[in-house]
Amino acid sequence: MFKKMEKVFDILGEILAVLLVVVFALLIVNATFEFLPDGVLNVFEVIRNYGSLVLIAVVGLEAMSKRNFIFQIIFLALLALIVVFLFFPGTYDNLINIVK
Repeated sequence: MFKKMEKVFDILGEILAVLLVVVFALLIVNATFEFLPDGVLNVFEVIRNYGSLVLIAVVGLEAMSKRNFIFQIIFLALLALIVVFLFFPGTYDNLINIVK
């Protein structure tokens, strides 16, 4: 199903990984020196929170492009489960509180 998209997922994953490293580095430096304006900081926080999920999805899709149809369907179902539950009120907050 995704065999033709493998290279696209690869390039997209690499770009997302570099972007997330830059965002994480800026957020960590900002935690000490506080040089980012609030608007930019809020955007970076959203990128930090949801960017890792997007990166996981893209890398997973790349990995599943090499697998058979059953594994692709299972992965897509799990990915859909994550996305659907993110729309439930309080789910993400509860997840963050469990991790802390």
